[in-house]
Amino acid sequence: MQSTDPNATPQAPAGNDQALEGELETLSRQLGEAETKLAEMRETVLRERAELDNQRKRLQRDLEQARRFANEKLLADLLPVVDNLERGLAAEGSDAAALRAGVELTLRELGRVVEGNGLRAVGVVGEAFDPERHQAMSLVEAAELGSGKVVAVMQKGYLLNDRLLRPALVSVSK
Repeated sequence: MQSTDPNATPQAPAGNDQALEGELETLSRQLGEAETKLAEMRETVLRERAELDNQRKRLQRDLEQARRFANEKLLADLLPVVDNLERGLAAEGSDAAALRAGVELTLRELGRVVEGNGLRAVGVVGEAFDPERHQAMSLVEAAELGSGKVVAVMQKGYLLNDRLLRPALVSVSK
C-alpha cells in the first residue's frame, strides 16, 4: 500500500542506489582525470611561455651583438689602409714624388675596400644629369657635350648598394 503523506520520503529501490553510486564514481574518476589533464596543460603553457621568453631574450641579445659588430668586416678591411697611412707619416725625408705615389696607392687600396663593401662613386664628367643622383650647382654653356650633361664635378656622390648616400655636386650644360 502506498502512503499518501506528502512529508514522507520516497524510498528508492536498492538497484537505483547502486546505479547512482556507479555514476557518481564514474563522474569522480572523470573529474580527477580532467583535473590531472588541466594541471598538465598548465605546466605545458608555463613551459611554452618560459621558452618564448628565453627565445625573445636570445633574439634581443643576438640583435644587440649584430649591431655592435656590424662594421667588423669593413673595419678589418680598412686596417691595411690605416697601416699604410701610418707608414707614410713615419717616413723620413721630403721626397714629394714618393709621398704622392704612396698616397695614390693608399687611395687606390681604400677605393678597393669601399667598392668591395658596396660603395660606388657617382658623378662623372660627360654622363647625363640625373636629379636622383646629382645636385646641380650651376648651369654652363658647353656646346661640345650637349644639353643636360655633367660638365664638372665639384664633389663626388656615392651610392651604397644602389641607395643614394650623398648626391654629386655638379655643373650641368645648358
